[in-house]
Amino acid sequence: MSQWEALKQQDTKYLEQLDDLYQDENFPMAVREYLAHWIETQDWEKAKTNYSLATIHYQNLLDQINIQYSRFIQEKKFVCQHNFKRYRQNMQECYGEDPVLLAKVVAAFLKQEKMILNAVVEDQQTVLGKTQPMDSERHQDIEQKITGLRNGVQACEQELKFLEEQQDEFDFKYKTFKFQELNSSSQQVEEEMKVLQNMLNILDNNRKKVIDKFSEFLKEAGELLDTLVKEELADWKRRQQKACIGAPVDVCLDQLENWFTANALCLFQVKRLLKKLEELGIKLTYDKDPFKTQRPDLEKRVVTLLTCLIKSAFVVENQPCMPVQSKMPLVLRTSSQFSVKPRLLVKLPEVGNHLIKVKACIDKNSPNGKGYRKFNILGTYTKAMNMMESKFGGLCADFRHLQLKEQKSGIGGKGSNEASLIVTEELHVISFETELVHQELSFVLETCTLPVVIISNASQLLSGWASVVWYNMLCSDPKNLLFFSSPPLAPWSQLSEALSWQFSSNTKRHLDADQLNMLAEKLFGAQQKYAECCITWAKFSKENLPNQNFSFWLWLQGILELIKKYLEDIWNDGNIIGFLSKRRERSLLKKMPTGTFLLRFSESCKDGGITFSWVEHLPNGEPKIRSVQPYTKNHLINIPLSEILRFYKVMADENVPEHPLLYLYPDIPKDEAFGKYYSDSQAGLQNNKYLRTRLIVVSERPSTDIPAEEMVDECHLEDEYHLEDIEISDLMELLATDPLT
Repeated sequence: MSQWEALKQQDTKYLEQLDDLYQDENFPMAVREYLAHWIETQDWEKAKTNYSLATIHYQNLLDQINIQYSRFIQEKKFVCQHNFKRYRQNMQECYGEDPVLLAKVVAAFLKQEKMILNAVVEDQQTVLGKTQPMDSERHQDIEQKITGLRNGVQACEQELKFLEEQQDEFDFKYKTFKFQELNSSSQQVEEEMKVLQNMLNILDNNRKKVIDKFSEFLKEAGELLDTLVKEELADWKRRQQKACIGAPVDVCLDQLENWFTANALCLFQVKRLLKKLEELGIKLTYDKDPFKTQRPDLEKRVVTLLTCLIKSAFVVENQPCMPVQSKMPLVLRTSSQFSVKPRLLVKLPEVGNHLIKVKACIDKNSPNGKGYRKFNILGTYTKAMNMMESKFGGLCADFRHLQLKEQKSGIGGKGSNEASLIVTEELHVISFETELVHQELSFVLETCTLPVVIISNASQLLSGWASVVWYNMLCSDPKNLLFFSSPPLAPWSQLSEALSWQFSSNTKRHLDADQLNMLAEKLFGAQQKYAECCITWAKFSKENLPNQNFSFWLWLQGILELIKKYLEDIWNDGNIIGFLSKRRERSLLKKMPTGTFLLRFSESCKDGGITFSWVEHLPNGEPKIRSVQPYTKNHLINIPLSEILRFYKVMADENVPEHPLLYLYPDIPKDEAFGKYYSDSQAGLQNNKYLRTRLIVVSERPSTDIPAEEMVDECHLEDEYHLEDIEISDLMELLATDPLT
């Protein structure tokens, strides 16, 4: 498979990297797409240091663009024609006088593409590391069975050729005998009859052996098919469900496709051989002929196996997803485009040359409850399946621009169905239908997506995503569309894993055991064994947390959004403990040196907040825990957290500000932990004749400290603004804003 085709088949995470790579109009993605094969066959690395070769590549590239431009004219693709004309002009302006620059650009792009593919391989190896030994053993067994099938087909074919030669020999001698019978003596006739009878007995015995070989082959093929469909395909579907909600699992279909294809090719070959047996039986038959009595049953078995295999091989490779919400598949918004891709896991060369149309429809077998919403699919909902690459690619239909529109109904209202489901609890299924005709067999194929949640407003997105997570965590039946009419409890062992996936799929860091324990404590209270606990759907996403006006799920998603937008680097490097109860925070800090601080997420901010706490020691040695009120997106959008930590001050005695934050827990100097995130504002300001003023953040200590034994958990410090004139030497310090505005 070409490098470009391999890249296009990767998950959205890697496609986003590819999209970022091709932002330069001087070498647009469309040129890379249409000229992929030609680009990858040129030696761009050598052209970087060879002006003559670079010039040749430059001229050839323009020729290739012209050829593609002519094709667009013939195909009447006006927009593509317009774009390629512009691409050619841009390249002439950019590289006309420096073709070596073109070679360097293309070589760099190809190198970056390889790095993305290498990252895919590394991620897959990491994911499969724990299960590799077991999977390898199971997969080796399948490979051995497939090898056995191939050998079995070859053995059947050889037996059939030998049988055909025997039958031709018998047929020749029988016809010769009939021709010479009138001129032969009775003794000669009798002897010849014995010879013919003996040949027929041997032929009959060999026919029975051939039938037995075919029967044994079909038994082995059936066992392999059971393994592929009931184990491997079912396992892939379960992995796909987990991948949809963030699990780092391998959902590549290439291996399954190879196995399904190998099984199908063997079965189609056997079908052809059984047809040959039928022809031999027509030429020569007799009483109790096994070709007449047993061959029809074998043919039925082959058709049954092929039907099961082909129908099972029609799957949804990429579940429905809106491009702007690639991390939240299966949540679709009306009037917003989404993509979905069904795929046939059987590569038959003859099939790739025929038009196989796939039609998409929604809610073919939906509940008929009163008020259950109905939708129409808009856009190109009928597409032809095609090979992504004629020699190696799979057969798929890539629907990229579908939309949903709700049908108007005068009965009931949104969410008023008999099952009392709200909009984000309604489940809908998009199905695909097609027909495959091959070797005189017609297969009506149908597959469907995982249940989707359909919203009409962005405010419903997180609730819809909660439904997707809950369903795919606990259910594997795509027909269970009334799942939320009586949603099951979720064991903490499963829920904690799914919560961790929310972070690992959006950042480079999952939740560790301590962080998950804090979340469990928030849901179930302080106890020892959370593994045995279960949580209801309502408590997870619908009921408000104690003393709050938002649910556990919305609180967690607010924190995740805050990390993605403002804290990702610090979070990925492990500098944020994050999920930590106040009780646990105190136990960690009270024995540490003065100035030791840590970062944790606020439990009172719906949209996510982060605070830092540090320890001070009174003259008598008793610890005092200080905390600032949380910083939210309103603060972090103006100043990075690293700069807040860098310049944060507390008013000490005689109104002298001091920096209270010295060591990131447990003992990392603050500047060592956060120095690489600091901004340098000194460059370009040395010649400024004016004194700069900056807004510093200063917290006032309480006039009287509460004794340690009377402390509940922490003392919250409120920040105040102070304007200071600073010297030119202080220009490195950045503006800081008040986190309490």
